[in-house]
Amino acid sequence: MLFTIIMNKRRIYLYLVLLILIFIAWVFTDPPKSNNEEPETIKIALREVGHQLLLANQDSTSLVLPVVKIAASKYKMSFQKQLSIEPDSLVAIVKRSFQKAELPEYYIVEVIECLVKEVTYSYKMRNEEDKSIVPCRGRNLPKNCYTIETHFLDKTMFSFGKKFFFFMLCLVVIIFFLDVLNKKQIKISNENSQNHTSIGRFVFYPDQNKLVKEKIEIVLSKKECELLAIFIEKPNQVIKREELTKKVWEDNGVIVGRSLDTYISKLRKKLKSDNSIKLENIHGVGYRLQLND
Repeated sequence: MLFTIIMNKRRIYLYLVLLILIFIAWVFTDPPKSNNEEPETIKIALREVGHQLLLANQDSTSLVLPVVKIAASKYKMSFQKQLSIEPDSLVAIVKRSFQKAELPEYYIVEVIECLVKEVTYSYKMRNEEDKSIVPCRGRNLPKNCYTIETHFLDKTMFSFGKKFFFFMLCLVVIIFFLDVLNKKQIKISNENSQNHTSIGRFVFYPDQNKLVKEKIEIVLSKKECELLAIFIEKPNQVIKREELTKKVWEDNGVIVGRSLDTYISKLRKKLKSDNSIKLENIHGVGYRLQLND
């Protein structure tokens, strides 16, 4: 019974974990959506950004190199010559150009130094002004070779509030029902195991005629249970053969010959997997259950 309850609890927690993972996947992911904006429209808008940055550098002759799509919804813009970049101007130019081209309002812009390939400036834009992240305004980037990478973000990744609320509500309901079920199982377990004793690495359930060791049940016969119960009452003490036979056999109106030795042998085999327990034969006297800490 104990082993079954433990396995049921494991199965319950496994189901709970699976449900949580399914809900998380549902909350934080959406079916793939095609980009409504044509790549060419995005490239034209980015070239306009590059053009305006060059004009801000008093450069009307050098080129904005071809805009390259480097990943899904991510584009890189390069320049023929070095330029300096003013963050405030970059933010304003990008926003104005994207609005004119009706591009998505969720994006990240990164300015990367060509030589070391490190991001020297970046910001994140959302249509909610108070949730945009635009650091280091007023700190101009010195004249150097830069590339500008723009990553358009899916608006749906910011709109999971209702899903998350529903997820938490379902999770609370699931936990509640599992808690009720777990309490019922604990109650059943306690009712079935009120009378038990630890012996070494075993747990002895005399009412259920069994030993349990590391979730493995070992069935005992009625006589084996009676003998083990006597030994447990007097651990590390020698119990005479006469006392054992009287309590287990003669008090029940049964007189036997070598039955005691036979059952002791069976009991010893069932306890042998725990080296801290020894059922010793004290020659000519009786037996002793030796328990070593």
